[in-house]
Amino acid sequence: MKNDFVAAFNMLLEDKQLPRDVIMEALEAAMISAYRKTVNASNAQHVVAKIDQETGKVSIFAEKEVVELVQDPRTEVSLEDAHEVEPESEFGSMVVVESTPKDFGRVAAQTARQVIQQRIREAERSAQHEYFNKMIGEIVTGIVQAVNPHMITLGLDRKAEGIMPRNHQIPGERFRVHDRVRALLLDIKQGSRGPQITLSRAHQKFLRRLLEDEVPEIYQGMVEIRSIAREPGHRSKVAVSALQPGIDPVGACVGIRGVRIQAIVRELNDEKIDVIEWNADPSVFIAKALSPARVTGVYLEDSTQGKKTATVVVPEDQLSLAIGRDGQNARLSAKLTGWRIDIKSLPEATSDALFKLQNDPDFAPELEELEGQIPQIEAVIQKKTEGRPVTPEEYQVLNQFVDHVERGVISRREAELEVQRARRAEARATISEAAFSIPLDELSLSPRMTIKLSGEGFTSVGDLLYQMELDPGVILGISGIGPKTMEAIESALAEVEIPEIPVEEEIEPAPEEIEEPEVEDVAVPTEDIEAVEEIDEAEEEVSEEPVAELIAEEEAVEVTEADEPQVVEPVVAEAAVEEAEPEPQSLEEIFTLKEDEFVIPDAITESETEDIQPELDPQKKKKKKRFVELEYDPDRDVTIVRRRRKKSDEEWEEDWEE
Repeated sequence: MKNDFVAAFNMLLEDKQLPRDVIMEALEAAMISAYRKTVNASNAQHVVAKIDQETGKVSIFAEKEVVELVQDPRTEVSLEDAHEVEPESEFGSMVVVESTPKDFGRVAAQTARQVIQQRIREAERSAQHEYFNKMIGEIVTGIVQAVNPHMITLGLDRKAEGIMPRNHQIPGERFRVHDRVRALLLDIKQGSRGPQITLSRAHQKFLRRLLEDEVPEIYQGMVEIRSIAREPGHRSKVAVSALQPGIDPVGACVGIRGVRIQAIVRELNDEKIDVIEWNADPSVFIAKALSPARVTGVYLEDSTQGKKTATVVVPEDQLSLAIGRDGQNARLSAKLTGWRIDIKSLPEATSDALFKLQNDPDFAPELEELEGQIPQIEAVIQKKTEGRPVTPEEYQVLNQFVDHVERGVISRREAELEVQRARRAEARATISEAAFSIPLDELSLSPRMTIKLSGEGFTSVGDLLYQMELDPGVILGISGIGPKTMEAIESALAEVEIPEIPVEEEIEPAPEEIEEPEVEDVAVPTEDIEAVEEIDEAEEEVSEEPVAELIAEEEAVEVTEADEPQVVEPVVAEAAVEEAEPEPQSLEEIFTLKEDEFVIPDAITESETEDIQPELDPQKKKKKKRFVELEYDPDRDVTIVRRRRKKSDEEWEEDWEE
């Protein structure tokens, strides 16, 4: 039993290529289904199946109710049997006990066969879908299993099948059964019979993946494929560019003696491939895209409506080569560059330019410049018409003539575009930004007209105002809008109120006002002004000294009773020094100012002065020096000091005292 189960299980794993857990879950689900069918158990009953992977023994565990007397063995169990599994079980509780029927292995093998196959098939399909879903856009290899006029069926890995419709095959290819084919995995969908995989050999991504496989520079990121234009089975054009200096992108793709590109050509059933170097200049890129034809001039017309047209002038003998068979070369070049290409021969372009000069008044500036060359140009055209030979010098003259006319057209067109841009910018500046946030529903128009305008791209009032300012004829040209409707639209736009967007002004922070203390006006004698200025300078120097230096000087100086007192010069102070006051005082608070004179303390020694200064708060910033406004009265020979008194929070009283 052990060897048979293990052998069968391993063979199933190898055959289906599925994980071991998936196979075990499928087997357990089949055993549960077989148990329910064997004992006729309810689907609501909790049933668990366990399979021993070494012996292959199957055990079924079912949830049953503990009862005193067992009447239905499928859903009930006695208390004694329940205690063998859960010793704490009681009457009425639910217990999961083993309920494997006799000869369950043989019965289950017959009953659960279909369930096992269905589960394994579902797991196999899910694994296939997950595996191939990661490979979308990559090249896969398959073996042809069936061929019919509409599609080809290929056998892929993991026993999956893919189809290649006729429109995804390269024209001219013929496949037979058992042929090995490389194709691009284009799409995958989940179907009722498994994943539906679509393959393609005609898609341009197939050529891109082949280039990545054959050219290491592309795979490593040193060369980039810019664009691809392909007509399967006939011709393809590939634009490449180098991302690192010193690398030739075209040479890297072609390989030595063309070995790399030839391998791709053989894979694509001898499809011709042109490798072109990409260029940022559209004129140069278009000229290279038309290779192998030789181009004499490329003139671009990039209008504002999104129509990009390039007029290409080629020599007369290169016209058929530039157009290609059935226009294939010109068509592929247009797809590769994204421009609409109009190819003209040099004589045809000269005739067109000459006709424009002589009949179009817009070419008056060019006509004045080239008026002297017109007879010569006409003579060359006449020779060409008559079939007489034209010298290379004469072809050069024609080429220069066409180039001069086309350059003039391009410069004039650019000037017109610049005028249009300026006009749009001017029209846009007259409309408020708030108008573009107002929907058309707020206009007093009929719902039908609102829907019609919205369908034309006018989603807001601002869009409608902008078009009315730029060109009202565009709105009038909409189907269903006539003069009366235009009047209704104009009146509705005139009635709508557009809110003004406030302009945010930069507010400069106001300087902090420092409240100055009240200063009394005092008459100061003229002879004391110089002394006051000297004391102010000395006080400023003292305040700038570091606190640490003052403390060191305090410790070094020894003051005795015999020291002679030092007289301090008069100075304007805010408060008098009081010996009994416990609070520390600064030098400015030592002196007091009376009405008509300065009063000096009796004696302030150097030690007392130094005792005051170190007690200042080291975290306190240096006080800003105050300047007192003085006015001299020559009649009385006194100096007047201005006194400011604060009457309220916002008013100051100013007066002068002698």
